[in-house]
Amino acid sequence: MKKWVSTVGSLMMATTLGLVGCSSGTQAPRQEAGGTSQVASTPASAAPAAPASKNLTIYTAYPEQEAVVYIDEFKKATGIEAKFVRLSAGETLVRLQAEKGNPQASIWYGGPSDTFIAAAKEGLLEKYKPQNADKIPENFQDKDGYWSPVYVGALGFAVNSDWLKKSGIPAPESWDDLLKPEYKGNVTMAHPGSSGTSYTVLATLVQIMGEDKAFDYFKKLNENIRQYTKSGSAPAKQAGLGETGVGISFAHDILAPKNEGYPLTLSFPKEGTGYEVGAVALIKNGPADEVENAKKFIDWAITKEAQDLYETSKSFRLPVNPDATVPEGATKLTDLKVINYDAVWAGENRDALVKKFESQVRGKEGVK
Repeated sequence: MKKWVSTVGSLMMATTLGLVGCSSGTQAPRQEAGGTSQVASTPASAAPAAPASKNLTIYTAYPEQEAVVYIDEFKKATGIEAKFVRLSAGETLVRLQAEKGNPQASIWYGGPSDTFIAAAKEGLLEKYKPQNADKIPENFQDKDGYWSPVYVGALGFAVNSDWLKKSGIPAPESWDDLLKPEYKGNVTMAHPGSSGTSYTVLATLVQIMGEDKAFDYFKKLNENIRQYTKSGSAPAKQAGLGETGVGISFAHDILAPKNEGYPLTLSFPKEGTGYEVGAVALIKNGPADEVENAKKFIDWAITKEAQDLYETSKSFRLPVNPDATVPEGATKLTDLKVINYDAVWAGENRDALVKKFESQVRGKEGVK
Protein backbone atom coordinates (compact mmCIF):
# COMPACT_ATOMS: atom_id res chain seq x y z
CA MET A 1 0.00 0.00 0.00
CA LYS A 2 1.12 3.57 -0.66
CA LYS A 3 1.73 5.89 2.28
CA TRP A 4 0.12 9.27 2.80
CA VAL A 5 2.61 11.46 4.62
CA SER A 6 1.64 14.45 6.76
CA THR A 7 3.60 17.68 6.99
CA VAL A 8 5.29 16.56 10.20
CA GLY A 9 6.44 13.34 8.61
CA SER A 10 3.97 11.02 10.36
CA LEU A 11 2.50 8.33 8.15
CA MET A 12 -1.20 7.78 7.49
CA MET A 13 -2.21 4.87 5.32
CA ALA A 14 -4.35 5.69 2.29
CA THR A 15 -6.40 3.35 0.17
CA THR A 16 -4.77 2.97 -3.22
CA LEU A 17 -6.38 2.18 -6.52
CA GLY A 18 -5.05 -0.55 -8.79
CA LEU A 19 -2.65 0.84 -11.36
CA VAL A 20 -3.27 0.26 -15.04
CA GLY A 21 -0.64 0.47 -17.79
CA CYS A 22 0.39 3.84 -19.23
CA SER A 23 1.73 4.79 -22.57
CA SER A 24 2.68 7.34 -25.76
CA GLY A 25 2.96 8.36 -30.20
CA THR A 26 5.54 9.42 -32.79
CA GLN A 27 6.08 12.00 -35.48
CA ALA A 28 8.79 14.52 -36.39
CA PRO A 29 9.69 16.73 -33.42
CA ARG A 30 8.20 20.22 -33.27
CA GLN A 31 9.66 23.39 -31.80
CA GLU A 32 10.10 23.28 -28.02
CA ALA A 33 7.33 24.74 -25.90
CA GLY A 34 7.86 28.26 -24.63
CA GLY A 35 6.13 31.48 -23.80
CA THR A 36 4.50 32.76 -20.67
CA SER A 37 1.00 31.51 -20.19
CA GLN A 38 -1.65 34.18 -20.56
CA VAL A 39 -4.40 31.91 -19.25
CA ALA A 40 -6.41 33.31 -16.36
CA SER A 41 -7.19 31.19 -13.32
CA THR A 42 -10.20 28.97 -13.82
CA PRO A 43 -12.14 26.97 -11.25
CA ALA A 44 -11.18 23.33 -10.92
CA SER A 45 -14.83 22.30 -10.86
CA ALA A 46 -18.07 23.63 -12.27
CA ALA A 47 -19.84 22.56 -9.07
CA PRO A 48 -20.77 25.20 -6.45
CA ALA A 49 -17.83 26.23 -4.28
CA ALA A 50 -17.39 24.03 -1.22
CA PRO A 51 -16.64 25.51 2.20
CA ALA A 52 -12.94 26.39 2.49
CA SER A 53 -10.77 23.90 4.33
CA LYS A 54 -7.28 23.98 5.80
CA ASN A 55 -6.30 20.77 4.03
CA LEU A 56 -4.49 19.87 0.83
CA THR A 57 -3.84 16.51 -0.83
CA ILE A 58 -0.79 16.08 -3.09
CA TYR A 59 0.65 13.46 -5.42
CA THR A 60 4.40 14.04 -5.64
CA ALA A 61 7.35 12.59 -7.55
CA TYR A 62 9.83 14.08 -5.08
CA PRO A 63 11.52 11.54 -2.78
CA GLU A 64 9.69 11.41 0.56
CA GLN A 65 12.53 13.00 2.55
CA GLU A 66 12.52 15.95 0.15
CA ALA A 67 8.76 16.30 -0.05
CA VAL A 68 8.49 16.51 3.74
CA VAL A 69 10.88 19.50 3.76
CA TYR A 70 8.95 21.43 1.12
CA ILE A 71 5.48 20.68 2.45
CA ASP A 72 6.45 21.50 6.03
CA GLU A 73 7.66 24.90 4.84
CA PHE A 74 4.43 25.43 2.92
CA LYS A 75 2.50 24.81 6.13
CA LYS A 76 4.66 27.32 8.00
CA ALA A 77 4.03 29.91 5.28
CA THR A 78 0.27 29.38 4.94
CA GLY A 79 -1.05 27.36 7.88
CA ILE A 80 -2.45 24.79 5.43
CA GLU A 81 -2.12 21.12 6.39
CA ALA A 82 -0.96 18.95 3.50
CA LYS A 83 -0.62 15.22 3.11
CA PHE A 84 0.99 13.50 0.17
CA VAL A 85 1.57 10.17 -1.49
CA ARG A 86 4.83 9.58 -3.30
CA LEU A 87 4.48 8.23 -6.85
CA SER A 88 6.79 8.38 -9.84
CA ALA A 89 5.56 10.63 -12.65
CA GLY A 90 4.38 7.70 -14.76
CA GLU A 91 2.56 6.19 -11.80
CA THR A 92 0.88 9.54 -11.11
CA LEU A 93 -0.38 9.69 -14.69
CA VAL A 94 -1.83 6.19 -14.34
CA ARG A 95 -3.43 7.14 -11.01
CA LEU A 96 -5.06 10.22 -12.53
CA GLN A 97 -6.34 8.17 -15.45
CA ALA A 98 -7.89 5.68 -13.02
CA GLU A 99 -9.37 8.44 -10.83
CA LYS A 100 -10.59 10.66 -13.65
CA GLY A 101 -14.21 10.49 -12.47
CA ASN A 102 -13.31 11.20 -8.84
CA PRO A 103 -9.75 12.49 -8.26
CA GLN A 104 -8.47 12.03 -4.71
CA ALA A 105 -5.79 14.73 -4.81
CA SER A 106 -5.66 18.40 -5.78
CA ILE A 107 -1.99 18.88 -6.69
CA TRP A 108 0.57 17.03 -8.78
CA TYR A 109 4.01 18.20 -7.62
CA GLY A 110 7.29 17.23 -9.33
CA GLY A 111 8.22 15.12 -12.33
CA PRO A 112 9.10 15.94 -15.95
CA SER A 113 6.80 18.31 -17.79
CA ASP A 114 6.36 15.95 -20.75
CA THR A 115 4.31 13.65 -18.51
CA PHE A 116 2.20 16.65 -17.44
CA ILE A 117 1.70 17.47 -21.12
CA ALA A 118 0.42 13.93 -21.70
CA ALA A 119 -1.97 14.37 -18.75
CA ALA A 120 -3.25 17.72 -20.04
CA LYS A 121 -3.89 16.13 -23.43
CA GLU A 122 -6.20 13.64 -21.68
CA GLY A 123 -8.09 16.37 -19.83
CA LEU A 124 -6.66 15.48 -16.41
CA LEU A 125 -5.31 18.93 -15.46
CA GLU A 126 -6.88 22.35 -14.92
CA LYS A 127 -5.38 25.57 -16.27
CA TYR A 128 -3.96 27.91 -13.66
CA LYS A 129 -1.52 30.82 -13.94
CA PRO A 130 0.18 31.42 -10.56
CA GLN A 131 0.92 34.81 -9.10
CA ASN A 132 4.27 36.25 -10.26
CA ALA A 133 4.58 33.66 -13.04
CA ASP A 134 6.09 36.40 -15.21
CA LYS A 135 9.27 36.14 -13.12
CA ILE A 136 9.96 32.67 -14.57
CA PRO A 137 11.85 32.47 -17.92
CA GLU A 138 9.45 31.97 -20.82
CA ASN A 139 11.36 28.98 -22.25
CA PHE A 140 10.50 26.94 -19.14
CA GLN A 141 6.79 27.77 -19.11
CA ASP A 142 3.74 26.01 -20.55
CA LYS A 143 2.20 28.24 -23.21
CA ASP A 144 -1.16 26.54 -22.62
CA GLY A 145 -1.13 27.17 -18.87
CA TYR A 146 -1.77 23.65 -17.57
CA TRP A 147 1.40 23.36 -15.48
CA SER A 148 4.05 25.61 -13.94
CA PRO A 149 7.81 24.95 -13.82
CA VAL A 150 9.60 24.48 -10.50
CA TYR A 151 13.09 23.12 -11.33
CA VAL A 152 15.27 21.78 -14.17
CA GLY A 153 17.83 18.97 -14.37
CA ALA A 154 19.82 17.02 -16.98
CA LEU A 155 20.13 13.27 -17.52
CA GLY A 156 23.43 11.69 -16.53
CA PHE A 157 25.18 8.47 -15.56
CA ALA A 158 25.61 7.48 -11.90
CA VAL A 159 28.65 5.21 -11.78
CA ASN A 160 29.83 3.28 -8.74
CA SER A 161 33.42 4.44 -8.19
CA ASP A 162 34.47 1.18 -6.52
CA TRP A 163 33.14 -0.81 -9.48
CA LEU A 164 35.13 1.39 -11.85
CA LYS A 165 38.35 0.69 -9.94
CA LYS A 166 37.63 -3.02 -9.70
CA SER A 167 36.69 -3.40 -13.36
CA GLY A 168 39.47 -1.15 -14.62
CA ILE A 169 37.26 0.67 -17.10
CA PRO A 170 36.62 4.40 -17.37
CA ALA A 171 33.26 5.99 -16.58
CA PRO A 172 30.91 5.98 -19.57
CA GLU A 173 31.14 9.14 -21.67
CA SER A 174 28.56 8.32 -24.33
CA TRP A 175 25.26 6.53 -24.78
CA ASP A 176 27.10 3.99 -26.93
CA ASP A 177 29.52 3.17 -24.09
CA LEU A 178 26.62 1.51 -22.25
CA LEU A 179 26.36 -1.06 -25.05
CA LYS A 180 29.92 -2.37 -24.52
CA PRO A 181 30.34 -5.99 -23.34
CA GLU A 182 32.00 -4.90 -20.09
CA TYR A 183 28.73 -3.25 -19.02
CA LYS A 184 26.67 -6.44 -19.42
CA GLY A 185 24.50 -6.93 -16.33
CA ASN A 186 25.72 -3.67 -14.86
CA VAL A 187 23.32 -1.01 -16.20
CA THR A 188 20.11 -0.04 -14.40
CA MET A 189 17.41 2.32 -15.58
CA ALA A 190 13.79 2.87 -14.71
CA HIS A 191 11.03 1.63 -17.00
CA PRO A 192 9.64 4.41 -19.21
CA GLY A 193 6.11 3.14 -18.58
CA SER A 194 6.32 3.98 -14.88
CA SER A 195 9.04 6.61 -14.66
CA GLY A 196 9.07 10.16 -16.00
CA THR A 197 12.87 10.11 -15.79
CA SER A 198 13.18 7.07 -18.01
CA TYR A 199 10.56 8.31 -20.44
CA THR A 200 12.79 11.38 -20.82
CA VAL A 201 15.66 8.98 -21.64
CA LEU A 202 13.49 7.31 -24.29
CA ALA A 203 12.30 10.59 -25.81
CA THR A 204 15.83 12.03 -25.70
CA LEU A 205 17.32 9.19 -27.74
CA VAL A 206 14.47 9.24 -30.23
CA GLN A 207 15.15 12.96 -30.72
CA ILE A 208 18.92 12.37 -31.05
CA MET A 209 18.89 9.24 -33.23
CA GLY A 210 15.49 9.05 -34.85
CA GLU A 211 12.88 6.50 -33.83
CA ASP A 212 14.15 3.40 -35.64
CA LYS A 213 17.79 3.78 -34.56
CA ALA A 214 16.72 4.65 -31.01
CA PHE A 215 14.69 1.46 -30.67
CA ASP A 216 17.56 -0.57 -32.12
CA TYR A 217 19.70 1.03 -29.43
CA PHE A 218 17.29 0.13 -26.62
CA LYS A 219 17.08 -3.47 -27.82
CA LYS A 220 20.87 -3.71 -27.58
CA LEU A 221 20.95 -1.87 -24.25
CA ASN A 222 18.37 -4.32 -22.90
CA GLU A 223 21.03 -7.05 -23.16
CA ASN A 224 23.17 -5.12 -20.64
CA ILE A 225 20.37 -4.12 -18.27
CA ARG A 226 20.58 -5.48 -14.76
CA GLN A 227 17.16 -4.23 -13.67
CA TYR A 228 14.33 -1.89 -14.66
CA THR A 229 12.98 0.08 -11.70
CA LYS A 230 9.71 1.95 -11.13
CA SER A 231 11.36 5.12 -9.84
CA GLY A 232 13.77 7.26 -11.85
CA SER A 233 15.91 8.06 -8.80
CA ALA A 234 16.33 4.39 -7.84
CA PRO A 235 19.12 3.59 -10.37
CA ALA A 236 21.34 6.27 -8.83
CA LYS A 237 20.72 4.89 -5.35
CA GLN A 238 21.46 1.35 -6.51
CA ALA A 239 24.72 2.49 -8.08
CA GLY A 240 25.66 4.21 -4.83
CA LEU A 241 24.99 1.00 -2.88
CA GLY A 242 27.05 -1.07 -5.31
CA GLU A 243 24.01 -3.01 -6.53
CA THR A 244 24.72 -1.97 -10.12
CA GLY A 245 27.67 -0.46 -11.96
CA VAL A 246 25.82 2.33 -13.77
CA GLY A 247 22.45 3.93 -13.19
CA ILE A 248 20.75 6.36 -15.59
CA SER A 249 19.07 9.20 -13.66
CA PHE A 250 18.78 12.96 -13.52
CA ALA A 251 21.91 14.69 -12.24
CA HIS A 252 20.24 15.98 -9.07
CA ASP A 253 19.20 12.43 -8.16
CA ILE A 254 22.83 11.36 -8.56
CA LEU A 255 24.41 14.27 -6.70
CA ALA A 256 22.15 13.85 -3.65
CA PRO A 257 23.47 10.36 -2.65
CA LYS A 258 26.97 11.36 -3.77
CA ASN A 259 26.81 14.27 -1.32
CA GLU A 260 25.82 11.82 1.42
CA GLY A 261 29.08 9.96 0.92
CA TYR A 262 28.14 7.16 -1.44
CA PRO A 263 30.95 6.22 -3.89
CA LEU A 264 29.52 7.76 -7.06
CA THR A 265 31.01 9.32 -10.16
CA LEU A 266 28.75 11.51 -12.32
CA SER A 267 29.31 11.63 -16.07
CA PHE A 268 27.33 12.86 -19.08
CA PRO A 269 27.02 11.55 -22.66
CA LYS A 270 29.14 13.50 -25.12
CA GLU A 271 26.53 13.14 -27.91
CA GLY A 272 24.23 15.34 -25.85
CA THR A 273 21.70 14.73 -23.14
CA GLY A 274 18.07 15.54 -22.47
CA TYR A 275 16.70 17.40 -19.49
CA GLU A 276 13.51 17.81 -17.55
CA VAL A 277 11.55 20.85 -16.54
CA GLY A 278 10.01 19.69 -13.27
CA ALA A 279 6.42 20.85 -12.92
CA VAL A 280 3.47 21.42 -10.59
CA ALA A 281 -0.18 21.41 -11.66
CA LEU A 282 -3.77 21.63 -10.51
CA ILE A 283 -5.60 18.31 -10.88
CA LYS A 284 -8.92 18.71 -12.66
CA ASN A 285 -12.01 18.10 -10.49
CA GLY A 286 -9.96 17.41 -7.36
CA PRO A 287 -11.54 17.80 -3.90
CA ALA A 288 -13.69 20.94 -4.20
CA ASP A 289 -12.88 22.27 -0.72
CA GLU A 290 -9.14 22.22 -1.52
CA VAL A 291 -9.18 24.26 -4.74
CA GLU A 292 -8.09 27.58 -3.22
CA ASN A 293 -5.43 25.86 -1.12
CA ALA A 294 -4.13 24.13 -4.23
CA LYS A 295 -3.79 27.47 -6.02
CA LYS A 296 -1.94 28.88 -3.02
CA PHE A 297 0.44 25.92 -3.19
CA ILE A 298 1.26 26.55 -6.86
CA ASP A 299 1.72 30.28 -6.11
CA TRP A 300 4.12 29.33 -3.32
CA ALA A 301 6.01 26.65 -5.28
CA ILE A 302 7.45 29.13 -7.80
CA THR A 303 8.59 31.68 -5.19
CA LYS A 304 12.20 32.36 -4.28
CA GLU A 305 11.47 31.15 -0.74
CA ALA A 306 10.20 27.78 -1.96
CA GLN A 307 12.98 27.27 -4.49
CA ASP A 308 15.71 28.31 -2.06
CA LEU A 309 14.83 25.05 -0.32
CA TYR A 310 16.66 23.13 -3.05
CA GLU A 311 19.83 24.50 -1.46
CA THR A 312 18.87 23.85 2.16
CA SER A 313 17.58 20.34 1.39
CA LYS A 314 20.72 19.48 -0.61
CA SER A 315 18.58 18.20 -3.46
CA PHE A 316 20.82 19.78 -6.15
CA ARG A 317 17.81 20.71 -8.30
CA LEU A 318 18.20 23.86 -10.38
CA PRO A 319 15.55 26.46 -9.50
CA VAL A 320 13.67 28.20 -12.30
CA ASN A 321 13.02 31.37 -10.29
CA PRO A 322 16.00 33.59 -11.20
CA ASP A 323 16.04 35.10 -7.70
CA ALA A 324 16.48 31.71 -5.99
CA THR A 325 19.81 30.30 -4.82
CA VAL A 326 21.45 27.72 -7.08
CA PRO A 327 22.61 24.83 -4.86
CA GLU A 328 26.37 24.69 -4.48
CA GLY A 329 27.70 21.77 -6.51
CA ALA A 330 24.67 21.50 -8.81
CA THR A 331 25.31 20.86 -12.49
CA LYS A 332 24.01 23.75 -14.61
CA LEU A 333 22.52 23.12 -18.04
CA THR A 334 24.86 25.78 -19.43
CA ASP A 335 27.82 23.60 -18.41
CA LEU A 336 26.61 20.65 -20.49
CA LYS A 337 25.88 19.66 -24.06
CA VAL A 338 22.09 19.45 -23.86
CA ILE A 339 19.82 18.84 -26.82
CA ASN A 340 16.96 21.16 -27.72
CA TYR A 341 14.64 18.77 -25.91
CA ASP A 342 11.09 19.04 -27.28
CA ALA A 343 8.89 18.36 -24.27
CA VAL A 344 5.68 19.15 -26.17
CA TRP A 345 6.42 16.50 -28.79
CA ALA A 346 7.51 14.08 -26.06
CA GLY A 347 4.29 14.59 -24.11
CA GLU A 348 2.03 14.29 -27.13
CA ASN A 349 3.75 11.07 -28.25
CA ARG A 350 4.19 9.41 -24.86
CA ASP A 351 1.47 6.80 -25.28
CA ALA A 352 2.75 5.36 -28.56
CA LEU A 353 6.43 5.43 -27.58
CA VAL A 354 5.85 3.63 -24.29
CA LYS A 355 3.64 1.01 -25.96
CA LYS A 356 6.34 0.43 -28.56
CA PHE A 357 8.99 0.09 -25.84
CA GLU A 358 6.84 -2.44 -23.99
CA SER A 359 6.18 -4.49 -27.12
CA GLN A 360 9.65 -4.34 -28.70
CA VAL A 361 12.08 -3.93 -25.82
CA ARG A 362 10.69 -4.85 -22.42
CA GLY A 363 7.27 -5.03 -20.78
CA LYS A 364 6.68 -3.96 -17.19
CA GLU A 365 6.75 -7.45 -15.75
CA GLY A 366 9.37 -7.74 -13.02
CA VAL A 367 9.77 -3.97 -12.66
CA LYS A 368 10.50 -3.08 -9.02
